[in-house]
Amino acid sequence: MTDQPSTKEITLSFEAALKELEEIVRKMESGQVPLEEAIAFYERGTELRERCEGLLKSAQLKIEEVTLDAQKHPKVTLSDLEP
Repeated sequence: MTDQPSTKEITLSFEAALKELEEIVRKMESGQVPLEEAIAFYERGTELRERCEGLLKSAQLKIEEVTLDAQKHPKVTLSDLEP
């Protein structure tokens, strides 16, 4: 890990960001990480968390766009789903 800002999180998929975040958590929970490295991990973890949250929010908005009308009512009703 480096102290330089990373642009990697901008293009990581949700799955890749989550996997890297889980690895950071695993390493930090081991208690074997020196302080400076722990700080760098914490910073990177924050970037990854923000990336994951952004991707989840984007997915939520897309789902709402597909399933809700302008008044936030469902576009699809249960009767639409019945055979």
